[in-house]
This record gives sequence, C-alpha cells and structure tokens, in this order.
Amino acid sequence: MSLKLYTNKESRGIVVEWLFQELNIDYERIEVAYYTEMKAPEFLHLNPFGKVPVLVDEKTVIYELGAICTYLADKYAEKGLAPSINDPKRGLYYRWLFMMAGPWEAACVDKNLGLKVADEQKMFVGYGSYDDAYTALIQGLSEAEPYLCGGQFTAADICVGAMLLWQDKMGEIQPHPILERYLNTLRQRESLKLGMPMLAS
Repeated sequence: MSLKLYTNKESRGIVVEWLFQELNIDYERIEVAYYTEMKAPEFLHLNPFGKVPVLVDEKTVIYELGAICTYLADKYAEKGLAPSINDPKRGLYYRWLFMMAGPWEAACVDKNLGLKVADEQKMFVGYGSYDDAYTALIQGLSEAEPYLCGGQFTAADICVGAMLLWQDKMGEIQPHPILERYLNTLRQRESLKLGMPMLAS
C-alpha cells in the first residue's frame, strides 16, 4: 500500500482520517506514540519537528496538516474535494487553507498563551490581533453557501471545520450565529460522523 499515515488518535491526524473518509481510498494507518516514538531518530528523519500527522506516498514525505490535505485532494482530483485549477474558486480555496494554517492558528495559540498584541505592535504581526482574525473569520464564513467554496465541499472545509469544531467543543471560540450555521452544516456530513465522531455532535 503506497499511502502511509503516521498519526495518533489524540492528534490533528484525525483530520486527515476525516479526509480519507471523504476520499474513500485505502491507506495504512500507523499509530505513533507521543514523547517516545515521535522523538525517535527514525521518525525525526520523516518530520524533524517530531509531530504528527505525516503522510508518506512512496518516496514523498509530507508533514503539516494543510499540506497533507491539499496534496491528497489534488492527487485524487476526481473525488471533487478541491476546485479545479482553472476554477475561480481555487483562489478562495487556497485563501482558507492558508488562513487557517497561518493567521488563525497563530492568533489562537498566542491568545491561549496569554500573549496580547498591543495596537502599536499590530503592524509587525501577520494576523494583527486576535479580534482582527476573528472578524476576518466571521466575515469569510458569512459568505459560505453553504460551504467555503459554495456548493462544493472541499478539503478546505475539512481543515477549517475540524479546527472550528474542536474550538467550539472546548469553548475556545466566541459563539456567533454565522459560525454555528457553518458548523451545523458540517455536522451533517456522514464522513465527519465516521472520521471524527467526537466532533459530530
């Protein structure tokens, strides 16, 4: 089997497993233990950060969640989980993938660590402030019809949705009717119920 997913049941690797449910393809799942196996030399050769998930496709090694999801959606383009290269929504698709992996995650991590960006520091910070990032998130979600790229459910919905569903479950994000509308749409996906059942309700 060419596709190998190194993951842990308590990691964001479960997001890739949600994607695999949508793709309906075979892969080998390899559970990697925190603190020991993830820090072993052979695993650090795959990912020097010592983190999961890691996808290995024959000789191609990919880490970073957004990169893995983008790679799989393009590799199996016939499954329709990414707008085609010539589709104008491809830019919107990229925007969401990069926003979630960059500004939104950075803003949330800093917030959870108690780091507050002063007004005079905002120009040095990619996301500005957490409030700026939250405003951008809600504005973007207000345009979902019903998914991020319109009627097409994509890998961007998986990457964005998984993080927001988790934050909502943990009480780490302010409630908003627009956010709840989007999350309720995702909760109807059978693939979510199979791949990430803890977030499906």
